[in-house]
Amino acid sequence: MVNIVGWGHTKFGKLTDMSLEDMIAAAGREAIQDAGLGADVIDGIWVGHFNAGLVADGFPSSLVMSIDPALRFKPATRLENACASGSAAVFAARQAILSGECKAALVIGVEKMTHLPTPEVAAALGHAAYQKEEAGLSFPGVFAMFAQAYFEKYGDHTQALAKIAAKNHGNSVNNPLAQLQKPMDEAFCAEVSDRNPIIAAPLKKTDCSLVSDGAAAMVLVADDLLGDARKAVRMRATAQVNDIMPMSQRDVLAFEGPRRAIHKAYDRAGITVNDLDVAEVHDCFTIAELLIYEAMGLAAHGHAADVLEGGMVHAGGKLPVNLSGGLKAKGHPVGATGVSMHTLIARQVLGQADAMQHPGAELGLVFNMGGSGVANYASVLEGVKA
Repeated sequence: MVNIVGWGHTKFGKLTDMSLEDMIAAAGREAIQDAGLGADVIDGIWVGHFNAGLVADGFPSSLVMSIDPALRFKPATRLENACASGSAAVFAARQAILSGECKAALVIGVEKMTHLPTPEVAAALGHAAYQKEEAGLSFPGVFAMFAQAYFEKYGDHTQALAKIAAKNHGNSVNNPLAQLQKPMDEAFCAEVSDRNPIIAAPLKKTDCSLVSDGAAAMVLVADDLLGDARKAVRMRATAQVNDIMPMSQRDVLAFEGPRRAIHKAYDRAGITVNDLDVAEVHDCFTIAELLIYEAMGLAAHGHAADVLEGGMVHAGGKLPVNLSGGLKAKGHPVGATGVSMHTLIARQVLGQADAMQHPGAELGLVFNMGGSGVANYASVLEGVKA
């Protein structure tokens, strides 16, 4: 098995004084120190970084050498899979450990975004869409199409999307790493206003995740290094599913790629959704979180709003989702997101999530998604050593 034994995490937000290299170094150094292992023990490094023109650093993997001189001459590789680039790095490092190629791996996810005007960020992110048919369509525009289809089939769910936004902003207040530690009430999130304009109908500003800078890092080790670890979270199961890119060739409301990845992870872990205590999922837009409830098996198609009405996914509910504030309020530095999600669930299942903690959490789900449900990564994590 593969275990997470240490992590690091910058604050997410507008980190004007930090370069891409600075963020890599800060998160990576913290993760190695947190693991209590020397950098010399690390056998390989994997970096999740989307970029697509966001920064000039098109070759960031060897920037990790600035963390510690002992990392010089270690193999380092950059992974890219759109907004799931962080999880791509996590999964590649895990596979290297399972193969016996290495015993200890350093994983870093990072993105620098806020120095660019919003239209330029949107254009860069748009490179993750299917260029033959979707070029020029922003990701708010892409997910507006999901929302339009959902509303047409199941009725206006504006209030449900507002509940998700308000929930995640409320959760962010307890996360000092979050970009917006600021509550927003449901009524504000539901109404179009000068402060909450339509971005791509029916999605408003409060339905969209944030443009962010930030990095997160983890140290992964094989079982035979657990004796030296101060804490450990087992990656009990993982699954990756990639779907075809063109939205025109998919039933977008089936959300089949996310569903298959999540349920494959359940099967490999020997669990059902009812065994989960907590989840961090890819709420790049509120409609995405709504669809993920259905993909997780929490509700039948068209009935995701029921789990919001009943309080299940709220803090204190049976299965709280995005206690960190999610991409919606914690922030979404693209390459860092998947690694951040894994660190936050690791903290939950060890009872070390401070004010974010869900009491008694033992088993958690991470779901990270690239593109419009194209690259899908699901992990089931459990605490084994606190």
